[in-house]
Amino acid sequence: MPVHPVAFLTITKNKVFGLPISSDLQARQGRDERLTPASFNLEPWQLDVFRVEPQLQQGSEEKLDVVGVVTTLEGDPLESGHIASRLGGFDDMEKLELAGADDQKLIEVLLGDKNASHNNYQDFQAFLNAGGKMGLQHDVLRYGAYTLNPFLVRVEIVPMLVVKQGEAAAIKAYVGLVTQDTSGPNFKFGSLVKPGHRGLWEDPLRTGKYAINPRIYKAEVVPTAILKLDWAAEVTGAHGLDKNLQPIVAKSDEGFVFKIDLQVLIHVPDTKAPKVISMVGTMKNLVDDVLQAAVGNLFRDKLGSMRAIQFIETRQEVQQEAFKHIQAQLALYDVETRGVYIQDVILPEDLVKVLTEREIANQQIATFQKQEEAQKGRVAMEKAKGTADMQSPLARSEVEISIKENNAKARKAEADGEATFTSRTGAAKAAEVEAVGLAKAKAYKEQVAALGQAQTALVNVADVLSRGTVPFVPNILVTGGNGDGNAANGLMATLTGMFAKSLHAPAAPAPATEAAPPKA
Repeated sequence: MPVHPVAFLTITKNKVFGLPISSDLQARQGRDERLTPASFNLEPWQLDVFRVEPQLQQGSEEKLDVVGVVTTLEGDPLESGHIASRLGGFDDMEKLELAGADDQKLIEVLLGDKNASHNNYQDFQAFLNAGGKMGLQHDVLRYGAYTLNPFLVRVEIVPMLVVKQGEAAAIKAYVGLVTQDTSGPNFKFGSLVKPGHRGLWEDPLRTGKYAINPRIYKAEVVPTAILKLDWAAEVTGAHGLDKNLQPIVAKSDEGFVFKIDLQVLIHVPDTKAPKVISMVGTMKNLVDDVLQAAVGNLFRDKLGSMRAIQFIETRQEVQQEAFKHIQAQLALYDVETRGVYIQDVILPEDLVKVLTEREIANQQIATFQKQEEAQKGRVAMEKAKGTADMQSPLARSEVEISIKENNAKARKAEADGEATFTSRTGAAKAAEVEAVGLAKAKAYKEQVAALGQAQTALVNVADVLSRGTVPFVPNILVTGGNGDGNAANGLMATLTGMFAKSLHAPAAPAPATEAAPPKA
């Protein structure tokens, strides 16, 4: 490339082309000294193409995201009170705010840049024409390769702001419009401002990577996930906020010294992160100053008013009281308390000895009780075994009893049946006899009326004789001597006598031959 050797000096990493104006440089050329970048206070690497790319972290294979912070060495000086130059100032932010843009829109514009107007500081004259000032620049260089004039532009590689999941970044801005507090009259812990103003932004940056200049925007990363803090020796979370926390040392009412390992779970809502930072400055200050004092003083005061044994026996109650106390204290800072747990209590040796002896005695008592229960169980087992051995005879006797009971029931049922049959048969017979008697009485009455008393009696006697074993015609007939009608009376008397005799004598077998007819 043809370049006028008097009008321009061309500096490369190895050699300088052209005629220098400086008398010192001319003298050095006269002594045949070779001009190099060092002759112009430059390092050779400053003449390389400048690259902004992820950097390998020292001692790790993980690469770190970075940005290039730009400082210009030529141009008009910055206005009074400003520490960095932004093309066009913050007039655009003021217009957006008047138009009612929300915080997210304002943040999006601020995190953007105006590097396109000067080709990322490579066209330095365009930068000056656009109103660029000398000094620290608001807009950073992102990943890329840039040919920058080392006499006009210097670039510093710094880490990019990375907000991980479970975090929020409260931004403190040192540039922008004048501070206008938006926190309200009830907030007494500093001011909150809208993005684009100097001060603590009222809205934080959430999960993401941001190409933001850390020289003019300081990010305070706040864990918004549940945060575990340990008051314990050699126990530190990955966040490192509890690095300085040690077991709580407290003294009981009798003077016993306790060491208490404690664990506290807290949570900062992302929407409250700017307020929390405004009140305490940093999360480390929240833990070291606020929590350390609140927790330590609580346990020292509580244990100092209790006897050692009482503290041990009511440990859960003390834990619940500590939770309520810490919850109330952190609520003043818009921090939520999710849990307070007593992890371990290191007891004094003298107290441990007393408690150990007491526990041994209690264990012995429990052992004796168990042995007594075992003996009772053995007695019960032997009793059950004896009962089991007698089950077979017992079962047979129970079966025999059942059989006898069933037989008795059967006999009773049979007797009841016979009694019922006899009762009912007797009643029937009586009714039959009664009916027959009444019938006979009625017939006798009618016979008397028809035949007369004497003739009726004669007929009935004859009827009885005809059904008995006494001969109907007696062997001897007794009659009157005059042969009159008293013969019937005689016959009646004879028959009556024979009838009476038959009632007192056993029945005689019937005669083989018929009786002879009576004599005339």
